[in-house]
This record gives sequence, structure tokens and C-alpha cells, in this order.
Amino acid sequence: MLIQQFFVNGLAHISYIVGGSKTCAVIDPRRDIQIYLDTAKAMGLKITHILETHLHADFISGHMDLAEKTGAKIYAPKSGNCQFDHVALSEGDRFEIEDMEFRVLDTPGHTPEHLCYVAIDHSRGEDPVALFCGDTLFVGDVGRPDLFPGIARELASKLFDSLQKLAALPDFCEVYPAHGAGSLCGRAMSAKRTSTIGYEKKYNYAFQVKDRNKFIELLTTDMPEAPDHFSRCSDINRKGPALVKDLPCLIPFDPSSFYQRLKEKNTIVLDIRPYEAFGGMHIPRAYHIDFGGNFSTFAGWILPPDADILLVPLNPSQPEEAAIQLRRVGLDRIIGYLEGGLYEWAKAGLPSEKVGQISVEALNERVTSGPKVTLLDVRAKREFMTGHINGAINIPFPDVRKQYAELDPMAPVLVICNTGHRSSIATSILKQHGFKEVFNVAGGMTGYNAAGLGPECSACIAPHLPKV
Repeated sequence: MLIQQFFVNGLAHISYIVGGSKTCAVIDPRRDIQIYLDTAKAMGLKITHILETHLHADFISGHMDLAEKTGAKIYAPKSGNCQFDHVALSEGDRFEIEDMEFRVLDTPGHTPEHLCYVAIDHSRGEDPVALFCGDTLFVGDVGRPDLFPGIARELASKLFDSLQKLAALPDFCEVYPAHGAGSLCGRAMSAKRTSTIGYEKKYNYAFQVKDRNKFIELLTTDMPEAPDHFSRCSDINRKGPALVKDLPCLIPFDPSSFYQRLKEKNTIVLDIRPYEAFGGMHIPRAYHIDFGGNFSTFAGWILPPDADILLVPLNPSQPEEAAIQLRRVGLDRIIGYLEGGLYEWAKAGLPSEKVGQISVEALNERVTSGPKVTLLDVRAKREFMTGHINGAINIPFPDVRKQYAELDPMAPVLVICNTGHRSSIATSILKQHGFKEVFNVAGGMTGYNAAGLGPECSACIAPHLPKV
């Protein structure tokens, strides 16, 4: 049995090729599938099986593209009621790939239809050797059951039972989850990307809670906010995503054509340059999401899913990669990009705006001795509670889309997050709503603390988490 792991930065999604000597399965594939085709070819394997553990909420799966390209069969949970051609699986089902046997366990909890694949390598022994557990069990964590608010407590109770089922596997059975540290599908995953049943039973907090009611309370309170696309992706995956080959090709627009196209109904501009470049000059009413940040998640969180998207890149290589990352979260209507970027836009004499970038030292002076300003902290509420600047107003960056009305549009607004990425998103939203004096705090609370103006934040310096 060969196991090859693939990790997607930002989404922290993990998928696998599990192969024998001639054939292999791909488990929980991402939408950009070329990496599986190339890897299988290099390993001398034919992809014959595509295994889905559940209807993923945080990304669009590549099962349809991979099946169309390889002819492999898709295996998915029966209770998921998938609307594409597939082999429907439930508890007790089994199938083989060469010497490998896969046994199916129903493990609802993170989602209602979730299942796990227990693999036995008969060429070596008769015991379960690997568990492909999707989002039921992570290293150091478990899948959050609160993505379905109306049945969150019911799902948490089912997750409690699902973990008991997994605990019955041999301690040496290896654990291969579908996400790692940085994913919002759990609360606090470990940076380690594989484990064993025995290790998790001993050290994973969820296995230590023996009382069902306490477990339910733990898993349904104080959970991180779920991005907007979490409510869309599951259904897209159930129906079967559109094939990537059928999506629009990106058109390079000259400044004049770009300007005319952005005036069309239901069209938005997405600037993906670094926040300091966006601050220096940008197209009016553009959204800003720094391509160097947690791009896919932030885009899925704040961008309207039914809008045509025009990109403003830093360089010619960015649009294609940005399109891949946007499609991962179900944003398929990327129609083109500004050829030549803001340099050509400015030469064409077209309108632009700016957002001031302010240092942490200048921020400190403004809030301690300068004229009255609004200090807006757009980090998550839990981050804000661990430490913030006195007088700051906390509105998490996605909520700025609606709660901007609580702020004074006539007062200068200084926006801060951990590093400057999320705060720049918030500045772009404020600018869309007519705020004139908007400043982004470059370096954010990380820089503020590093300058000795505040305490060091453990969340900001964790080496395995995305710096956002």
C-alpha cells in the first residue's frame, strides 16, 4: 500500500492517493486535479476509484473533473443523496483495490452523511492499517458539528458515538484526516498531519470527554465563525460541480475595455495585489484580498457568489493561479483581468482611489494623543478578547459588510488586524460605502506587539498557522 498526501495551503485541505502496484484511489480530491494525474502517472498507477468521505463544506471537490478525465468511479455516502453517477456507500459496505480492502463506517457528526474508510493491506496482514477519516477526526481535534445550526446538538451527539466507533480500531491504525492546522472545519487542529488511533485516544481532547452532554456543550459553544461559502459548497458538491474545462477562459482586458466591463450589472473588481500596493492606488469600489494572505477562504467568505469577477493582478502570472483558488471555493465567474495592471490604468487617465497605510508607531500616536479617530479591530471576537488596544471597536472583517453603518463615515477610521491582510479587506469595504478617511495599519497587532506597544500574541507567532 502506497499513500501519497497532498496539502493545500490556506484551506489546509488534505487529500490522498492510495495505491497498489497498478491501480489507485484518490480520496477527497481538490478541484484542480492535474496534481493527481501527474503523480499517478509518475507512480505508474491508473486512477480507478474516487472516494469522498462527505459533502465538503469548505471547498469544491474535484470528483467530477477527475471522473471525467480518468473514467474512475466515484464512491460517496449513500445518505448524501448525491445527484451524479456514483457508488452509494453506507455502514458495512466493502470493496477492494488489488490487495487492499476498504471497509465503510458511517460516522455522522461533522456532517449528517459523513463516512470513514478503514483500509486493510492484505499483503501484510489482516488488521486495519489506515483510517481515512475525512473531517470526523483530526490530529488533536474533531470536526465541528455546528455547520448545520438547526441540528448542531444532534450532530454533536452523533459525533460522540462516531468517535467511540473509531476508538475500537487498533491503536496502531494510522489516521489520515482531510484537514490540518489552519482549517476552519475544526477548532484547534495540530500542525502534525497524520497520527494513530492510539495517540489520538490518549491526547486528543475530544476522546477525554466521557460524558455525552459535556461533549455536546463543548462542541457547540464558542466555535469559530464559519465563512459564507461553507453554506454553499456542500450543496454544490452534492449536485456535482461544473467541470473546470467548461468554465469561462480568462480574458486580458486593456484599461478601456476593463473600465467599460466593470460598469456592467453584477460585476465586481477584485484587486489581489499586496495591501501596500492597493493602498497606493486602486480602482474605485474594488474589493481587496491580498494574494499573499489566506486568499481562498477570504474570497469565499466575502465575495458575492453570483457576481462576475474582474481581477487586478500584480503580475501576469497571478490571474490563472487566482482563478484556481477562487474556483476551489465555488467562485466560478472569473471573466478576466486588467492587462498591465494599475500602471496601464493610470496611463489611461482612468479614476483611482487610495487607502493610507499607517505604521504601528503612528497608530499609537494617533490613539494616545492625536485628534479623535475610530480604531476598528477586524479580528475574530476570540482574538480580540485575548488582547486589543484600548478604545478599539471590534467588528470581524466579514461583518463590516453590514455593520459599517455603526461607524461614523465622517471620522477617520484606522483599521487593524493581525498583519494587515484582513484589515485591508475591511478598508476596501468601507471605501465602497463612502468612507473617505480610511487607513490600514500595516503590520497589524503583530507589528504593534513587536514594537513593544502590546503583549506578544501566541496566535500571531504560531509557525504552522496562516499569517492573516
